[in-house]
Amino acid sequence: MRNIMLIAGVLSLVLTPLKSFAAGELIRVDGSSTVFPITEAVAEEFQKSSGGVKVMVGISGTGGGFKRFCRGETDISDASRPIKPSEAQACKESNIEYIELPVAYDGLAVLVNPSNTWVEHLTVKELKKIWEPAAQGVVMKWSQVRDGFPDKEIHLFGPGTDSGTFDYFTEAINGKSAASRGDYTASEDDNVLVEGIASDSGALGYFGIAYYEQNKGRLKLVPIDDEKSSNGDGPIIPSLTTVMNSTYQPLARPIFIYVTAKAANLPHIKSFVEYYLKNAAPLVEEVGYIPLQPESYESALYRYSNRIKGSVFGGKGAQVGVSMTDLLKMER
Repeated sequence: MRNIMLIAGVLSLVLTPLKSFAAGELIRVDGSSTVFPITEAVAEEFQKSSGGVKVMVGISGTGGGFKRFCRGETDISDASRPIKPSEAQACKESNIEYIELPVAYDGLAVLVNPSNTWVEHLTVKELKKIWEPAAQGVVMKWSQVRDGFPDKEIHLFGPGTDSGTFDYFTEAINGKSAASRGDYTASEDDNVLVEGIASDSGALGYFGIAYYEQNKGRLKLVPIDDEKSSNGDGPIIPSLTTVMNSTYQPLARPIFIYVTAKAANLPHIKSFVEYYLKNAAPLVEEVGYIPLQPESYESALYRYSNRIKGSVFGGKGAQVGVSMTDLLKMER
């Protein structure tokens, strides 16, 4: 499995692939730390077939990536949620048209420290009790979460406000995107969250499952119970099976790349994006995420090849409970 450790804010330069392009040609990518491992893996494989192109992959969070994207500073934006209306408007004002392409499915992992012996599962209601805005400065100990939990301080770790993971989690758990208590350790770099949870016995945090897969020995995965029989009986952990069959709810979601319409016509970017969609499945699984169904990749490739602009989700931002079949509703 690939090493996805990266210091926040540092850009990784990756030489790229497939045809031989002129030296100095550049593909600029920024955005989600969740999608970063997939894009990095694709770029590494792409470079083995061709030379002369550099792929710059940054991590500034989904929101931060869209800010740069809609200013025309990047060609591709990694996103762990669909584009928001305000971001779509910013792109429109800058005459930036884009093509939205789903590349994988993710289950958000809820984690505690391995020394935590009392949490065997949590319910969606308990997560809301911990993370809702009203909990700030109020729910400070594990004993306040459930009877029988110890009178021990709870220390929270989660993505920053520019993160699509933050948007999705708050929508799914608290019922409104960006509605969250603010007294927690926040970072756009999931590796910072891994380190925090791994070194704190009272910790609780959340991020994309790939970072758990990379750090299984240092973290404890918490099964989640949404208390709805339609999604299976009892607590469920994120996995290939539970995400694919939609029983891990409400914390399963599609993740994306966005390509500017202008960049999509450039030969070196066209080659990279087509390579991405045709080769994503095994690389997605290798870095710890869940591949889309073959039909979804075919639909995404059709969308790209025909330059179908805009968002499948209508620019509505974080969408909770989206199943695999929703990704097949692309224009044909």
